[in-house]
Amino acid sequence: MTMDQPNLKISNIAIHTVGFETGQRRRSESTVFQKVSVLALCTTLIFAILAFGAVDDWSTFTLEAATAALFLAWAARQIICRQITLSNNALYPPTFLFFGIILAQIALRQSAYGYVTKHQALLYISYGILFLIAAEWLTDEGSRRLFAQVMTIFGTLYAFFALVQGLRLNGRVFWIHSPQVTGALIYGSYVNSNHYAGLMELLVPIPVVLCAGKLLKGEMRVLAGFCAALMATTIFLSLSRGGMLAFLIEMALFAAVILPKGRNLRVVVGFIALGVVILGLLIVVGNARALGRLGDLSPGIRLDITKDCWKMFLRRPVLGWGMGAFPTVYPGYRSFYTNDFVNEAHNDYAQLLVESGVLGFGAMIWFLILLYRHGLPRSRRWEFKWDGAVSLAALLGCTGIVFHSFVDFNLQIPANAAVFYALCALAASKLPRSSSSERRRSMEPGDETHLD
Repeated sequence: MTMDQPNLKISNIAIHTVGFETGQRRRSESTVFQKVSVLALCTTLIFAILAFGAVDDWSTFTLEAATAALFLAWAARQIICRQITLSNNALYPPTFLFFGIILAQIALRQSAYGYVTKHQALLYISYGILFLIAAEWLTDEGSRRLFAQVMTIFGTLYAFFALVQGLRLNGRVFWIHSPQVTGALIYGSYVNSNHYAGLMELLVPIPVVLCAGKLLKGEMRVLAGFCAALMATTIFLSLSRGGMLAFLIEMALFAAVILPKGRNLRVVVGFIALGVVILGLLIVVGNARALGRLGDLSPGIRLDITKDCWKMFLRRPVLGWGMGAFPTVYPGYRSFYTNDFVNEAHNDYAQLLVESGVLGFGAMIWFLILLYRHGLPRSRRWEFKWDGAVSLAALLGCTGIVFHSFVDFNLQIPANAAVFYALCALAASKLPRSSSSERRRSMEPGDETHLD
């Protein structure tokens, strides 16, 4: 008996060493998969933005195909791991409810234009997949850090391109593509500068939060501040009044979140510096109309369209006229004369009320309540943790669109809607406890190195 005991100890050492190597290999494979997943998600979003907002049929189809591929990859990963798991993201219930309302419109033939509603259903499936991928794949510090870095780099380069193109504009997107819309206010890859501003509202909070926090040091923090200033400046240069106000609201919410803590004098100085840099860039570029546009808040025909939407809602108050049916139905309710084709309500809330009725509008309100109810607590550790910083930045970006949607239709642009829903998932997602490296090492099976 005494002679066998050393052999038993050696055997235990060998078993636990193999288990340690297996656990290490699994973590390495998981890390590679997470990085590839984040890059695939970012690539999909960036493609939609560069493809003129994914508003053309070919770009919309490509976006839908790309999201389908992402879903298949997620499903394959679940099958390989022999388990199907979903996080407890609070936004799943209203999301499924809203999609159920669209299916009800199709099944009950409640849409004024069934073909378009079916097309919208496919598009919302794509948004749902992007929401799912962001909620289920970006579940650790490394993934969120990579997402923030990629989108900040892209946002900065894209803003620089938009700035250069705005200075040397020849009436074409990328200097080669002629838009089909006459009188287009081109900025970046969008034929409507308001939608460019909407995109920047979504992206600019990322470098703003990183610059104000303590995750970056020295020159990296200064670089993040410059990226934020450049991206914010192009919002003003796009001459989008809604975009300018939305950005100011984002910064006001950021200040309301962080300043009451009483330890952020440096952030106050940062806000002042950001404002000075933005003003300086506006002066250097020489576009004095930007601030003048901010002072002109006349609604134009938007208010008339909103009033007409109320009449449309009263005719079909429960399920609405069908998703995507607004431009088909609206001419019969228009109360003013115009030679222009009114294809959107220029108010996402009014259009949603018309197209989905009180049920869809209620699902949206539920979605937004849960977004802020769960998003604000997630962002408490924004200064020191990437999950908190990305959650806060995502919430700020979503806030910009939430307010901008009162006077525009950014969420009718597939690229902006895709980025919005991905950020909503990040804002409301709670990282699992095992996401920290210390916890993960202690919880992985076969990861112990006992020697007895």
